[in-house]
Order: sequence, then C-alpha cells, then structure tokens
Amino acid sequence: MRTLTETPRRATKPGAPPPGIRTIYEKSRPGRRAYSLPQTGVPEVSLDELFPGVARRRRPARLPQIAEVDLVRHFTELSGRDYGVETGIYPLGSCTMKYNPKVNELVAALPGVRGLHPYEPEELVQGALELMDTLSRWLAEIAGLARTTLQPAAGAHGELTGLLLVRAYHEDRGAEPHIALIPDTAHGTNPASVVMAGYEPATMPSDARGGIDVAAVRRFVNEHAGDIACLMLTNPNTLGLFETDIVEVARIVHEAGGLLYYDGANSNAVLGRSRPGDMGFDIVHFNTHKTFSTPHGGGGPGAGPVVVRDILEPYLPVPVLKKTAAHQYTLDYDRPRSIGKVRSFYGNFGVLVRAYAYIRALGAEGLREVSDAAVLNATYVMAGVRDLFDVPYERPVMHEFVVSAEPLRAHGVRALDVAKRLLDYGVHPPTTYFPLIVKEALMIEPTETESRDDLDAFVAAVRAVVGEARSDPELLRTAPHTMPVGRLDEVAAARNPVLSQRFPDDEVAAARPT
Repeated sequence: MRTLTETPRRATKPGAPPPGIRTIYEKSRPGRRAYSLPQTGVPEVSLDELFPGVARRRRPARLPQIAEVDLVRHFTELSGRDYGVETGIYPLGSCTMKYNPKVNELVAALPGVRGLHPYEPEELVQGALELMDTLSRWLAEIAGLARTTLQPAAGAHGELTGLLLVRAYHEDRGAEPHIALIPDTAHGTNPASVVMAGYEPATMPSDARGGIDVAAVRRFVNEHAGDIACLMLTNPNTLGLFETDIVEVARIVHEAGGLLYYDGANSNAVLGRSRPGDMGFDIVHFNTHKTFSTPHGGGGPGAGPVVVRDILEPYLPVPVLKKTAAHQYTLDYDRPRSIGKVRSFYGNFGVLVRAYAYIRALGAEGLREVSDAAVLNATYVMAGVRDLFDVPYERPVMHEFVVSAEPLRAHGVRALDVAKRLLDYGVHPPTTYFPLIVKEALMIEPTETESRDDLDAFVAAVRAVVGEARSDPELLRTAPHTMPVGRLDEVAAARNPVLSQRFPDDEVAAARPT
C-alpha cells in the first residue's frame, strides 16, 4: 500500500525518454504483404473500361507494405502507450472518468441485443422496446420529471435537443424570446448549443461563494422582460459547488416566462440525494458516459437522454414509445407538435443497454452510494492538497473541486507545468484552466471508483510535484521527461495541424513556387 510519504512511480529527472515508435510507413518494405488473395481465374479488365470518364488517382495510394506479424506488433505497441481508467486514476475534472463495470459490456453483447436491426417489426422486438421504456421511466424518476427521449447521441446533442424543445414550447404560445442565460462557470457546450438553437447567450456572473449571482439574474431578467427563453445551469456547478439558491433562481426565471434547463454533466454527485425536477428544472439531459457508466469518447457512439416536465411532452422527438391497451409496445409517429427526429432511429441502443445494466445492478440505494462515494473521495483529495494551492471558494465540495496554482507563479511555474510533470509520475493530470473564472485552475475529480490507496498515491504525486516546483522549477517547465515525446508546442499544433503521413516528395512539392 502506497503512503503519502513514499516516492511515486516514475518520478525521474530529465533524461533519455523511452525510445520512440516508428510509424507504420517507416516499417514498410516494398513487396511485403499481410496476406495474399488467391487467383480468381477471371480475366482482368482495365479500370478505364470499368470506370469510363471517372476521375481517378494519378498514382496508386501510398499504403504501407508490411507483414501481418509486424502489423500486429505495431498496434500492440501503440496500445501499450495509451492511458485509460483501466491503467490508473483519471482525475479529469468535469469528465467523470470512472471505471465501467465489465458486466455492462457482457449484457450489451448478448446475441439478442447485439444482433437487433432497427427495421425489425415491432412485434419481434418487444423485449428491446420494454428495456427502452423501463430505462426511460428510471431516468424520469431520477430526474424528478415526467417523460424521456433516448434519441440524442451525446450530452451536447441532448443540450441542442432540449433547447429545440424550449423553442417549440415558446413558439406554440406565440412567444419569441431571444435570450438564454448561462453562468460564467458553464461548460463550453452550453453557449455553443444556445447559438445553434438560434438563441443569444447572456452570461450571468458568479457571486463571492461560487454560485450564480441571484441579484444579477434578477436584474437582467427585469431589464429584458419577455425576452428570456431559458436558463441553463449545472448543479453542482463546474466549481464542484452546489447551487444553494436554485429554487429562488427558478422562481425568477419562471415568473419571467422562461424555462430551466439542467445540464446533467455533474449528476454523478447527487443521484438519489436531490432531483433537478424538485429544484425547479423543466428539462434535463444526462451524460450516460459520466453518470451511468457507458464508454467515454474515442469518437464512438454515445447517449444523452433528455427528460422533460409534462408541459413539454408534446414536443418530444418522434417516435415516442407507447404502450397499447393490449400491453404491446409501439412507436408513435403521429405527433404534430413534435420537433421531429434529432437522430436516426431511436438512439444508440447498445449504449442505452449498458446504462440500463448499470442502473439495474445498483438499484436506488446503490446509486445513492455512488454519489456519496464520489463526494467523499473528492473531499478526501481536497483535504490532501488544499494547503499547496489557493482555494477560491471556502465551501464544502461535491464530486469535484477547483484549486488555483497561482501561488506557484512566484517560482515561474504554471498549472500546465504541474499537469505535464504529473505525467512523469504515471498519473493522468487533472483538467487545467477551467472554469475560466479561476486563474491557473486545476480541476480535480477522482470519481467514486478509486480506492483510498489510489487517492493517497495521487495526493502524494501532487505534493511531490509542488515540492519540485519550489526547489527545481525548471524540472516542471520542461516536463514531461519520461514520455515518448517531450513538451510540445500545443499552440502551433492547433494552428497548423499535420494529420497525415508526410513523404519526401510532399516536402519537395510544398517547396515549389505556385
């Protein structure tokens, strides 16, 4: 068991980094093949005959030529350089990188689930429809609201869907408000979704306690009477603090004719302890990958179910799942006030099955324990590092917390340097520079699935890095030192990305005058 006084792993001085991996093209050799196809015995036909008049490559595609064993070894080596929650603690604030139980994958891989086709007749997929209905009802109960749509394919997609529901609600009443209120601690997707939905975002400041400034909300709403479409809010907010004035905020917005939208990104902190609907919210989206243990990112399928109050039920995307008098499930498309479809078919079914399995396994009491442990772990880590940093808001934290590395600026060290040096300790760094209202922010979310041993090791790594910042700041400014590559110019990479293999003749061609 690692203690706070032990030296964390990979805490090394600058030196020779691990050997780099050659690209697949560097391993390519003319004539090598991973496999070969047998002769077909069919006469060859020229491409000109097969595709007359069609634009074709002037030269063959430059694909690597490599043996199968070398190909397998290449990608196996690459996979060993990856880092995930199955590798170690992943305290990336606001992302809830918790462990996903493997039983969820087993359930989603069952033949009766994996082999379903969205065009199968309703009478042959009653089990799948029942699962969707059950999950919808569970999510509505967790949210404290009435009806659910499972269509949205991600959290941000859920945001857009919810805002389209807001628009449909107001248009149905002959109103045309233009403004959506968002706090200055909002996730970046909030203002982006607001603009995509055709609204104008208006930023509300935080107060001295880190919550939304109620007086500022009241003043703005009074100055823009009749023009408030909604307020989007995360609770707990991205500072890891509970919005204790939410009931008063809801009253102000509702009296102005607006709706309340709950960004469910931080729901992992309050499962079974508080419900958005009881706080006054009218619309909720859940990030199933954060709260209900479905896979994160990687460009793969996701799910962002949206739950609404009964007044918004007529506008839900089609089709809506119904149960007939004969106790059969059917998909209802006859909904004239619906916003239409927001995704093909009915949502990412395999992802929703994983969320169903997670909730079914835990039950109501288990979900409460999830949030209790998430808050306990964040509070524990906060206690272990708070003396090293500035704490911008002296309040009890929820599932995550934000500290400021501003004191380290006296040593020429910034939050980014701390994050880069943590990589040398075999630890994924926390989120940096968010929320934007905290200078040199480090946003830490350990999640409920980490043991005390892992939390202690993380705290020890952070304390060691801060000690290095004071005694040897150059070590941090040049970190990382044990990765395949050192400190990268991230600004240049973002402005001038190189996303494909470069060949010598490409460089020659680029050097020629146009």
